[in-house]
Amino acid sequence: MSIHEECGVFGIWDPAGDCARTTYYGLYALQHRGQEACGIAAINDRELSFHKDVGLVGEVFDQATLDRLGGTMAVGHVRYATTGGARRENAQPLTLNYVKGTLAVAHNGNLVNTKELRTAFEYRGAIFQTTTDSELIAYAIAQERLRCASAEEAVCQAVKGLRGAYSLLVMSPQKLIAARDPWGFRPLCMGRRGEAVLFASESCALSAVGAKFVREVEPGEIVVVENGTITSLRENCESATSHMCIFEYIYFARPDSVICGQSVHEARRTAGRLLARAYPVEADVVIGVPDSGLDAAMGYAEESGIPYGVGLVKNRYIGRTFITPGQQSREQAVRIKLGALKSCVEGKRVVMIDDSIVRGTTSRQIVALLREAGAREVHMRSSAPPFIAPCYFGTDIPDRENLIACRYSVEEIRNLIGADSLGFLSLEDLHHIAPDAACGFCDGCFTGQYPIRV
Repeated sequence: MSIHEECGVFGIWDPAGDCARTTYYGLYALQHRGQEACGIAAINDRELSFHKDVGLVGEVFDQATLDRLGGTMAVGHVRYATTGGARRENAQPLTLNYVKGTLAVAHNGNLVNTKELRTAFEYRGAIFQTTTDSELIAYAIAQERLRCASAEEAVCQAVKGLRGAYSLLVMSPQKLIAARDPWGFRPLCMGRRGEAVLFASESCALSAVGAKFVREVEPGEIVVVENGTITSLRENCESATSHMCIFEYIYFARPDSVICGQSVHEARRTAGRLLARAYPVEADVVIGVPDSGLDAAMGYAEESGIPYGVGLVKNRYIGRTFITPGQQSREQAVRIKLGALKSCVEGKRVVMIDDSIVRGTTSRQIVALLREAGAREVHMRSSAPPFIAPCYFGTDIPDRENLIACRYSVEEIRNLIGADSLGFLSLEDLHHIAPDAACGFCDGCFTGQYPIRV
């Protein structure tokens, strides 16, 4: 089993127009963060229009749809269902028509007080159209807007009642608003392209549309864009200590992104170097499991002096998510997604680097692939520590009973996956993969200790 990502958000204000098309390209760059559904909402002359559906960005949108949406403002979203099912009504952005006008909301993250919020809204007569916590956020903002003088004030008041992870883009007919939770669980950055102002989950999406990275949206900060004027509201910035999800560096983010001032590519290479120091082995070649294991494998090879090779080839027509109902289908999926390069591994002692081990089934199948291709030895290294707890902030990590590290020792796991040796990145080394990042980290899935009560 693979870890599934959360979601990705993208937003733009541009007086030149055609913002939906720019958002389309931005979402393409963020497709790795969610492949179940996507959507774009745009503003033309203060009128809101939108299009969303299940499927990949290239499947959901066509030329005619983008022409129709246009827009001098737009927000977009790619989704993986951390809460709520993979249904069309759960696709984002969520759009509301209410007494003050219209709102579009795109959300990356997961709330931990969803049950309390939903109950409170239901007793006030709310009727929910989706099963997502994002709809709760949209309702909270709309209700606060009835009492507040501006959309940004409504956002500022609404988020005070939210506990958990949220990187938000909120679009009213006149304003584009970005907000990040005080713990900074999920990334959100701002960029510029001429007069245009842009926001994205990752800096790679800014580069994809020709924009320059300006800065991170700080934890707790609310940034308002109105007719090109940028205002920062920092009322919530000091209410908690930053705890960015460290798994962004290990797996979620694209390697060409920069998060909290740290290159994701370099963070993964550092993880590989640390693994080489902690778990040296006599071997002939170092290979990585595509895609997020490749950079760590390079780092391991550089530190150890063992040659780096391409031992596994990925089917590029299959994304990170893949429909695998049932154990037999899941096992077949590994063979469809990955192939072993016999010329690289046959007769050799192989060090295989992957980003993590969750249930252990995928690792076992990959080790078997390498042995079938003639590998003499397979030494597995994980660039993440063992998972011992679920995530409550937007990462689809299984419950404890489905985590192999909760049931077996490292030696037992090694035996179960069929490797000759096994090593995990230590918790101490984990916090050294991004030494330049000006933020703290959440490592709850590796420690069971969370920044806030869950």
